[in-house]
Amino acid sequence: MRTIGPSELILNPDGSIYHINLKPEHIAPNIIFVGDQNRVDKVSKHFDRIEFETQKREFKTVVGSLNNKRFTVISTGIGPDNIDIVLNELDALINIDLDTRTIKPELTSLNIVRMGTSGSLHEDIPVDSIVLGKFGLGFDGVLHAYQSRNLFETELENAFIKHTCYSEFKSRPYIVKNSGKLEKTLISEEIFSGITATAGGFYGPQGRVLRLAVQDEKLNEKIQSFEFKDLRVTNLEMETSVIYGLSKLLGHKAVSMNAIIANRANLTFSKDPYAAVEKMIQYSLQKLSE
Repeated sequence: MRTIGPSELILNPDGSIYHINLKPEHIAPNIIFVGDQNRVDKVSKHFDRIEFETQKREFKTVVGSLNNKRFTVISTGIGPDNIDIVLNELDALINIDLDTRTIKPELTSLNIVRMGTSGSLHEDIPVDSIVLGKFGLGFDGVLHAYQSRNLFETELENAFIKHTCYSEFKSRPYIVKNSGKLEKTLISEEIFSGITATAGGFYGPQGRVLRLAVQDEKLNEKIQSFEFKDLRVTNLEMETSVIYGLSKLLGHKAVSMNAIIANRANLTFSKDPYAAVEKMIQYSLQKLSE
């Protein structure tokens, strides 16, 4: 049985895991990811009971319950690299024996829901609406560090790469499906769904030009015009694809809910993004706690 060394699985002096500062008892079966640490309280204020809270760096956590269902809400910060930290450490807390540093013989699966913000790529997906990511499209390359090829929707990837003439000098885009079970829990007629794209940055990687020219100034237009078997890329953000990919590799269920606060197609921004986020939080919690 392989023993995981201290340099690979780092624990704090109090026994909590290194970055997110949590112990196994803090991990509920239902996990909610938010990017912004201030959004943790916006979620947990709806709980019937709060049992624990802590923060280290950008990783703020509240553990509580709603309608007798236990939730752990944690802020991941921004970007795919932070998701790599949070998801691996969450999994280690429940599926690795921290005393023996060995993988447990029986593994536990978590339900993971991202409640984030995003920009729509189509005029018919307006600001203040909610998008559920049926697939995650990753431009970031994080999943390529793992043995992950069997996860990917290769036919869909190839069609996207061909349509966009995607540069061979960039990391190959990858596409991963969400958890169908969680999608059924959260979807309704008022929710948009499609492919949620995940960029490795906010400016150039999402086609924003300030002083630096981007590699392909037409890429966003090509992403917007991509269609494959009634699928299109609905929105662009910075976390979903990595959540989907790592969750599947580790045996967890994941789905991403996004409040649309910007519309990149018509260059509009929500007049009240906080209300849009609150609407998404209330909708998602109601569905998850039924």
